[in-house]
Amino acid sequence: MSLCDQPGLTPLEQALAHLAERVSVVAGVEKLTLLHADGRVLSEDIVSPVDVPPTDNSAMDGFALHGEGSSWNVVGEALAGHPYMGPPLQPGQCIRIMTGASLPKGADRVVMQEYAELQDATLQVQQIPGSGDNIRRQAGDIRQGSKLLTAGTRLGPAELGLLASVGVTHVSVIRRPVAAVFSTGDELAEAGQQLGAGQIYDSNAIMVVTLLQRMGCEVLNLGRVADDEAALQQLLAEADLKADLVVTSGGVSVGEADYTRRVVEAMGELELWRLAIKPGKPFAFGRLQNSWFMGLPGNPVSALVTLHQLGAEVVRLLSGASPHERVRLPATAAEDIVKTPGRLDFQRGVYWLSADGVQAKALPRQNSQVLSAVAEANCYIVLEQERGSVIAGETIVVEPFDGSLRGMC
Repeated sequence: MSLCDQPGLTPLEQALAHLAERVSVVAGVEKLTLLHADGRVLSEDIVSPVDVPPTDNSAMDGFALHGEGSSWNVVGEALAGHPYMGPPLQPGQCIRIMTGASLPKGADRVVMQEYAELQDATLQVQQIPGSGDNIRRQAGDIRQGSKLLTAGTRLGPAELGLLASVGVTHVSVIRRPVAAVFSTGDELAEAGQQLGAGQIYDSNAIMVVTLLQRMGCEVLNLGRVADDEAALQQLLAEADLKADLVVTSGGVSVGEADYTRRVVEAMGELELWRLAIKPGKPFAFGRLQNSWFMGLPGNPVSALVTLHQLGAEVVRLLSGASPHERVRLPATAAEDIVKTPGRLDFQRGVYWLSADGVQAKALPRQNSQVLSAVAEANCYIVLEQERGSVIAGETIVVEPFDGSLRGMC
């Protein structure tokens, strides 16, 4: 099951296929009210208990008529929530009706109020509508017994509104996967502390925690661990007991102090290591005794890209969510882009819409430790593995940043 020992680097698509083959949904279902179900994944299909709309109703403000004619007597009115309660309309009769109000029996068309003139209780119509005009038919949107949403749907405002429209109050959802997170490295200090000699602030922890939360995980932040093999093994064992997924950053390259591969292989199995992507080559994935393990590179941009491109798929599989295609668009390179063949490259860039279509350019600072370029970017420029440098005017592919990488509004 392992791709670790194959020669060379593992292509991204092969790595994603391996994840899909190995990772399955977590056990556990919860019943939640709609107000608490945003972002959760349905564990079962939802069938509509009612028709929507529940009755024929008016599509606009006007008058509900019985048949054709030259004038009608107004015998009542219908408002949304307050239907006409009189006998069925007879030829020559009509009622005043508001948008959304139930159509009375005997009415077969609605005339817009702009095309009607009311004198006392008699209605004159300038333009007679056809039979069925301006009427929303019962079950025209949703029919009772029809499937509304399928298991695996991630619920958002539109889906929750749809469920509310048929009177659903509670839904069964898959429990959130639990992810335990920690950073590795003697050089790391927490923001707010005084930096010691050779230290840097840990930016990975906050990125990884917030991104996993946006992906739908319940996150346990276990802090940092020093470059010490015994300490790493102890914290991994603790995390393995608490989580479905253990995510570390740092310690997965080939340095003398990078112990993660050795420790994970001693505790379980490492299945992926070293990918043919840039940034993010030193990515590790495997299995501990009770949980999945994901080791992200220490460089912050590499950690962000690998978590977004591969970690998101792991979380989706654990969550039981339906597959979601990434949005990738053809664009024209506005400037030259430097690239070396050999790895699939996710360069941080900016795209925009011009009169000539989608244009994009790579930002100048592409080093894997430069977070400022990610903050300035609104997309990846995805350059194929064997492609070389790009000349301005050539066609490229952009992947716009989704809500997990940008502000939600």
